[in-house]
Parts: sequence; C-alpha cells; structure tokens
Amino acid sequence: MTKNLFDAAYQCIIATDPREKLELTQSVVKAWQLGKLNLNSSSSIKTILMPGLPKKLVLVPPTKVPRRKFSTIEGQAALLHAISHIEFNAINLAWDAVYRFRDLPKKFYEDWIKVAYEEAYHFSLLNEQLEKLEYSYGDFAAHNGLWEMAVKTEHDVLIRMALVPRVLEARGLDATPPIIAKLKSQGLSHLVKILEIILADEIGHVAIGSYWFKYFCEQAGLESETTFKKLMSEYFTGSVRLPNIEARLAAGFSEAEIELMN
Repeated sequence: MTKNLFDAAYQCIIATDPREKLELTQSVVKAWQLGKLNLNSSSSIKTILMPGLPKKLVLVPPTKVPRRKFSTIEGQAALLHAISHIEFNAINLAWDAVYRFRDLPKKFYEDWIKVAYEEAYHFSLLNEQLEKLEYSYGDFAAHNGLWEMAVKTEHDVLIRMALVPRVLEARGLDATPPIIAKLKSQGLSHLVKILEIILADEIGHVAIGSYWFKYFCEQAGLESETTFKKLMSEYFTGSVRLPNIEARLAAGFSEAEIELMN
C-alpha cells in the first residue's frame, strides 16, 4: 500500500468491486490509525467523473428508478439495493473529500476517514441482507445524483461541505424515519435495526459536514446561514419536504436553515 493518504483514498474511490472497496477502506483506515500514512502528496488532483461502481450497475435518471412494495421479496430487495447504492456512493464521497481537498487541518481528514469507515459498515450490513434475498448490488438500476453534485463541487471545499453532506446526504435524515415505520408495519424488525443504526450514524456524518461548512465560512469571513441560502439557490433545484427537525438540529442545522426547507 502507498504511504500517502491521498493516493490511498484515490484507490478506494476507483475500486469497482464492492468487496475490494470495503477491504481497501478497512486497510486505509487501519494504516491511518497506525500512523503509516502521510499528507505529503505531490501528485496532481484528478477530476473523477465516475467513481468505482460495480460494472453491471445500470445508472438511470432518478425518475426511472423502479419503485416496488415492501410486502414482496423483490420489493424488499429493491429497497435494500437503493439504500446500498446510497451508502456505496457515500463511501466514495467520503474518500473524495479526503483525496480532493489538500492542506487542511488533520482533523478534517480524520473526520472523513471515520465517515468512510462507517459508510462501509452500513453497506456491508445492507449487502448481507440483500444477498440473503438472493440478490446482489448491481441487480437493480440506480441514479447518480450524489456523485454528479460531487463533480459540481470539486473546486471548492466550502461548497462541497454545504451541498453534499448538508443537502443531499441529509435527505436521509428526513426519508429514513418513514421507511422505518413502513418496515415496522411489515414486521421486518431485522431491517428496522439496520436503518436505525444508519440513521444514528448519519446524523453524525451530517454534523461533520455542518462543522466544516461553518469552519470554512469563518475562515472566509462569511456568515454561514446567508451563505447556505445562497448556495442552495445557486446549486440545488429540488425540494426538501417535511424535514426531520430534531435530527437536523442534532446535525448542526440552525432553525433558520431548516426554515429554508419548508
């Protein structure tokens, strides 16, 4: 393995096989914890138009992703696949934050390495359940919205922190509780437990995004709430419905920012 964190993060991003990506992530996290990786990369930073994804995975527009009822095995597999895809992309996004943005405080890299590790754990939990249903990641179509925003924000770490963890990934804080409620109504307690783990961790991940967004605003002499509103209007054309206010407050949102989403 390389002795440089940025080069190691790049290898994690481009790995296409899920098992390889998980193993690389675990290896890089361990090497970082043991102090075996430095922050002295001289290599140029590459634009990554497409991260490593399973070769059989078909990407389609969000409106073309099939929706199925949880009451069928195929429907449960489709749900697991959709969330697995989000978590797999989240591994790539965390490593891209590490890889792309240089000369930052060590804590920044520690935070996003932690996120990458936890996203890999989430994916492994979901993928295990998917395989029990005799499906695998890549069997259903998925969309690429998360990574498209990563490409749009690759030029500025402040904008990345505002829009990827605090807008796109934070959608999970709002969407997960209703899914948990539906799974409970179907008696799928084993899936409920997994989603409860993911929701608790994701609050922490969005909080990390909030911390660094506010940090970079302060460094640039910008007021964070005004800046967030401006970036939302410039980059984000969708809508956020029924925000999970309690979770978003815990994840570092102000009440004024939450008002923007109503």
